[in-house]
Amino acid sequence: EFYFDADARTVTPLVAIEGVDDQTHAKLMQLVDRNGRNAEQARAQLARALMRSGREETGRAMYAQAFDATSSRSPLRSALHWHFAWDLYRVGHHAEALDQWRQALDGRLVRPSWAPPTLAIALWSNGRRDEAVQWYAAAVRTEPTQWNDPARYPALLPDWTEAERRTLAEVFAAWRAAPPAWP
Repeated sequence: EFYFDADARTVTPLVAIEGVDDQTHAKLMQLVDRNGRNAEQARAQLARALMRSGREETGRAMYAQAFDATSSRSPLRSALHWHFAWDLYRVGHHAEALDQWRQALDGRLVRPSWAPPTLAIALWSNGRRDEAVQWYAAAVRTEPTQWNDPARYPALLPDWTEAERRTLAEVFAAWRAAPPAWP
């Protein structure tokens, strides 16, 4: 149950071309249209930009294209699931986000360090409080000095929003009030 692996492959930003402006998005579309090298990353980067700009339906379609174009054995596959999950979570689709995070984990030998805190907020947001606390307990057992104080969250989770860190602090409070037994 101890999660020590950094899993940089999954949590790495999906960037084919640096930038977030319209010109960058046009270049990404050219990469996608040509279906050349980095086309999958271009699709993923464009999908994230679309989701973040409020164009959820188009972003979902672009993610679907990225999944269709990426082999199930591709190292990019788990990163696609992880990033899509965050985009879904941030627009309020917590159950779908949880499913995507589970797919990022599915069948992998790596036991990623991102899983306990991430699954804890996803489960908490889905009303599955007991499971969320158990995942948080796994994070604490793995790295007790990191996860025993919510004041550390900004340093530990710099890409998380304040709202996401507050949700994790709620999980922390529930864990602290009644830590689950561990065999």
